[in-house]
Amino acid sequence: MKRLLLVVLVALSLPGCGLHPLYAGGASGPIASGLAGVEVAPVAGKSGYLVTNALRDRLPRRSGGTAAYRLEIVLDDQITGLGVRRDDTVTRERRTLRARYQLVSLGNGEVVLDATAGSDAGVDVVGSEYATIAAENTALERLSDIVADQIVTRVALYIRRAPAR
Repeated sequence: MKRLLLVVLVALSLPGCGLHPLYAGGASGPIASGLAGVEVAPVAGKSGYLVTNALRDRLPRRSGGTAAYRLEIVLDDQITGLGVRRDDTVTRERRTLRARYQLVSLGNGEVVLDATAGSDAGVDVVGSEYATIAAENTALERLSDIVADQIVTRVALYIRRAPAR
């Protein structure tokens, strides 16, 4: 009986906790509709290409109509040597991808969201130059996905809190 009472009390307290599903309503919900109104401006470089594609994969497709927002991104992609042997050869690298992004309202040109996203990954430097380059590229692909996820989540939160248009 005590367990049942505890389960009922927990179930009744959940609506008051402040947690709400972000993507309620699925593809026809307000967040998905708002994200469909975001266009991604081209970003230069290989990392820009990867991040742009990752963002386009995560944003819902627009069915006609014009975009309400433009996402402008500036990337900083760096590789830093960490582990160094006595003969000054690097044995470990850290690849860092940082994005400064702005969500611009196309109605008035105002920047409504200005934020950063980023992540880093470790890369082992091995005897094969090909293997090292392949590991660096794989790390960049993973980092691009992580940064795109962070950007879409932050934009979705902005759209949820933004006044109705």
